[in-house]
Amino acid sequence: LYDVDGNTYIDFWLGHTALILGHSPPAVVKAVKRQIENGTHYGAAHELEIALAEQVAKMIPSAKMIRFTNSGTEANMYAIRLARAYTGRNKIAKFEGGWHGGYDALHVAVKPPLDVPESAGLTRGALQDTIILPYNNIEGVREKLKNEEVAAILIEPVLVVGGGICAEKEFLKEIRELCDEKGALLIVDEVITGFRLAPGGVEQYFGVKPDITVLGKILGGGFPIGAFCGPTEIMERVDSLRYQRPQYSFHGGTFAANPITMTAGLATLKILEDGKLINRLNKLGDKIREHLRKIFEAKGIDIQVAGTGSIFNVHFTKEELKDVNAVFRADRKKLAEYHSRLIANGVFFLPTHNGTLSTAHTKADIEKLFSETEKYAKSIA
Repeated sequence: LYDVDGNTYIDFWLGHTALILGHSPPAVVKAVKRQIENGTHYGAAHELEIALAEQVAKMIPSAKMIRFTNSGTEANMYAIRLARAYTGRNKIAKFEGGWHGGYDALHVAVKPPLDVPESAGLTRGALQDTIILPYNNIEGVREKLKNEEVAAILIEPVLVVGGGICAEKEFLKEIRELCDEKGALLIVDEVITGFRLAPGGVEQYFGVKPDITVLGKILGGGFPIGAFCGPTEIMERVDSLRYQRPQYSFHGGTFAANPITMTAGLATLKILEDGKLINRLNKLGDKIREHLRKIFEAKGIDIQVAGTGSIFNVHFTKEELKDVNAVFRADRKKLAEYHSRLIANGVFFLPTHNGTLSTAHTKADIEKLFSETEKYAKSIA
């Protein structure tokens, strides 16, 4: 990255985690340039849309049908609508610390205080059918839902905005079982984790099968995108030729599945599909989390480094991190100072947010992160 003053930065923010191949990867740029000459927008179904849909279905076992949107927010919104249409229920459940974009019904309980909406302009009516659940606490979830009938439980496998807290595998499996018991759909929001942790997403990485998977970011190859996908029985509700109002679940958008994004996404997934690059980044993520922890601990500084795969979050606390409340009890002021110090020395993070890795990062880039972290740790020890 370069700023207006000509300064150069090693980028660990990567466009809100979307750029797993780095900035302007040659294969993606070449494909997009070629497609621009053939049109940027058709407003009708086209072969590139079908090609990317088939590629997603090839990589994600449960994705028998897919619909494309222009953002993760839209994809989550339409996934919730679809779940309500399919089950005939109104209520939905999300988790403390879960970030699902700006859709009104989900824009709550992202960070403490959890009972305060994340934005002005949200009506009580928009939130009245949303139930908030504790993360990594199956007993608490069962207690919250014991007298409720929900259309869906929506979960992020990693609370990336919520501090990098990773769902425990057993917890995810128990949530799957609970959905089956209660006749609710399991919606997994993989807008951030999709195609980053594993080619096959949460099914491959955690061994849990969603009813609906929500995708975005990496799927677009650096261009705006979102998507929701799942088995035919559920997804066909968006087909107005099969279902009429009020059973039909509408989905559409002027620029959804535009050929530029489809081209970039297909080029990206072709590079990632064998899993070799993703596995390499996951191993590098393990190394980074461990080494950052050692740097601070060597100076006697209380530290937790959360995340999984190629996602990492630093927290200045000695408390074990199992939920978003623990994340926000950590020293956020010190975290902002740490990130600001890194930025001043050519290492870019969005202050207080996570870091992510791309295939473009070099050994020298990682060593720069370590050396600047050592300087900061020494300065506050």
